[in-house]
Amino acid sequence: MCPIPSRLHFGEDDFLRCRFAISPLWETQEVVRTLKRPDRHGYHAPWLRRVRTAAAGLDLTPLWLLMPRRGHSPDWLGPPPLGPAATFEEEIAAVRASDPASARADTAKSLASTPGALESAHGRAWMRDPVRMVRELSDAMEEVWHTLVAPDWPRLRALLEADVTFHSRRLAEVGLGGLLPEISRRFGWDAGTLTVEHRGEHERRLEGQGLVLMPSVFIWPDVVSTYDPPWQPTLAYPARGIGGLWTEPDDRTPDSLVRLLGRGRAAVLAALDEPATTTALAHRLGLAPSSVSAHLTVLRDAGLLTARRYGHQVLYERTPLGIALSGVAPAPR
Repeated sequence: MCPIPSRLHFGEDDFLRCRFAISPLWETQEVVRTLKRPDRHGYHAPWLRRVRTAAAGLDLTPLWLLMPRRGHSPDWLGPPPLGPAATFEEEIAAVRASDPASARADTAKSLASTPGALESAHGRAWMRDPVRMVRELSDAMEEVWHTLVAPDWPRLRALLEADVTFHSRRLAEVGLGGLLPEISRRFGWDAGTLTVEHRGEHERRLEGQGLVLMPSVFIWPDVVSTYDPPWQPTLAYPARGIGGLWTEPDDRTPDSLVRLLGRGRAAVLAALDEPATTTALAHRLGLAPSSVSAHLTVLRDAGLLTARRYGHQVLYERTPLGIALSGVAPAPR
């Protein structure tokens, strides 16, 4: 079946309201979908082997019922990110606060995509008691988060933050019309209209709401142009670098750098081939966050690193001097 292009039409104000965001809730939803989709398993085989037992202990049937391969998934259960770096706790609280009547209508639309789903035990119960439906499905998403996603979130977040940093720079260099086709060959741009090769026709004028650009680890190989009004239009795409996500890094800290800076600081400097937070570096290097924080402060004061705030996070990146001193080539762009 050939993909049907979806179209998003930009007005003048929409260019001023485009933003990047990261969503732990979205990744949790896509983890559930990936467990059901063998075509998504390729890059994640090491992770799937590791979580097999834990995943088998979860009842994912209710969530899978609302994730048809072709058709609508409820927007209320995975709404657009609240901000550039909202926490899972903030996002799931918004899901729990969903209006039951609106959630019921949205869920009914999703169930209609799967033959017999509305008449299933879950479907009948949800239509009869949407308050309970919101609570039960929110609980199910929270259990998936704590069991399968939260233990690896520092690693996932580091990759997503690196993607946002890279594409933010490209946006400044080539503009939105140049950036979008770079992100995915399924994206096309012509005279203020974004076309997306997608399994399902969707057309929307942004009307001043702008667009959320959201990298995702588990969405590969798909892209999603998603959300009906009144939700903010959102474009989800595979994050850069997922091919090496589950590969344990080699110890490639040059001996000369260790002799100059000490092993801890040298390891931190060498590990920053992509911008990263203190937490992500601590997770990657197996060091205490307090130790990594102290090393980062010294390296920044020495002019080897820069720091910038992104939402609630601070990202550290090597300066040209830091790159030259580390002897480690930066990640290709």
